[in-house]
Amino acid sequence: MKKSFLTILQYLFFLVLGFLFVWLTIRDITPEDWTLIKFSVQNARHWLVVPVIGLLFLSHYSRALRWKLLMEPLGYQPSTFNTFAAVMIGYLVNAGVPRLGEVVKCTILSRYDNVRADKLIGTILVERIVDLISLTIIFTLALIFQGHIIGSFTAELFGNFFKSSSGETSFTKLAVFLAIVFFFCILSYFLLKRFGHINAVSKVKKVISGIGHGLGSIRLIRHKGLFIFHSVLIWSLYLASTTIGIYALRETAHLGLGGGLTTLGIGSIGMIITPGGIGAYPLLVSELIGLYGLDVKTTGRALGWLLWSVQTIIILAGGLTFLGLFSYYNKKRQKRESIQQHL
Repeated sequence: MKKSFLTILQYLFFLVLGFLFVWLTIRDITPEDWTLIKFSVQNARHWLVVPVIGLLFLSHYSRALRWKLLMEPLGYQPSTFNTFAAVMIGYLVNAGVPRLGEVVKCTILSRYDNVRADKLIGTILVERIVDLISLTIIFTLALIFQGHIIGSFTAELFGNFFKSSSGETSFTKLAVFLAIVFFFCILSYFLLKRFGHINAVSKVKKVISGIGHGLGSIRLIRHKGLFIFHSVLIWSLYLASTTIGIYALRETAHLGLGGGLTTLGIGSIGMIITPGGIGAYPLLVSELIGLYGLDVKTTGRALGWLLWSVQTIIILAGGLTFLGLFSYYNKKRQKRESIQQHL
């Protein structure tokens, strides 16, 4: 009961946060601005939505294939369909409750492909680490090629956390942060070791052990070159779809690949902050567009909501479709395997 209450509370928090960002994006838009936004969207190259959808679906499929590579060292060989379906359903759940989709996709995959969900959690952590590295590379490239545009914006966004009131780096804040992390690790280790005989703690230790096995899969990957290929492909497809989306809007078409880099980097933060990036993604993208000298409230909002809408439609349509097909496919597969065993 307590766990369900905390889940609901988490959902409501992120949902309210998302709607707060939505309100921030529309609160100062006048009727004249709405007219310009509507004209901008209506005048866009709508046919470019088709390749954007294709590229994003391909990126999700590539992510499913990369996930399978992480499962191989653990001795698991799930079907490609089930893995792809789990990825899409996970995205669908994440659109409502951040991070819950990662658990759900491991759970539903374990239902039909004889894999342990706790060990799969470790592979998810590996994926997130690789994604973090990839996003860091995207930011680095954006700063190299578009630093004159986004340099001050990025510094303001990330650089204030460890700074003092005078604007200089605060080593005291940095030391306190590291001390808190170190204390938390030591305390966790002591509690798990001291109270390991308790059933609840024992279950936690079992989950951590399973996660450790999953994390160890990265050094045991048999096809490391293929894993790197899919990692590069996934983010290349993200970049290509974002750039094409920018080109679809006539007012932003001139921003090109450089604009795609910065939009992908800044927009990804919005996807992390709120469920499915609702509110946060359009807000950050529109503010970014203002750095290029374009109108934030019209062109910026139009681009932000256009890119977010396409991504959300893919997640909703793809997730719901695979949610409906998942059970049907596996029942048919089990029936087919049962017939083969009796032959």
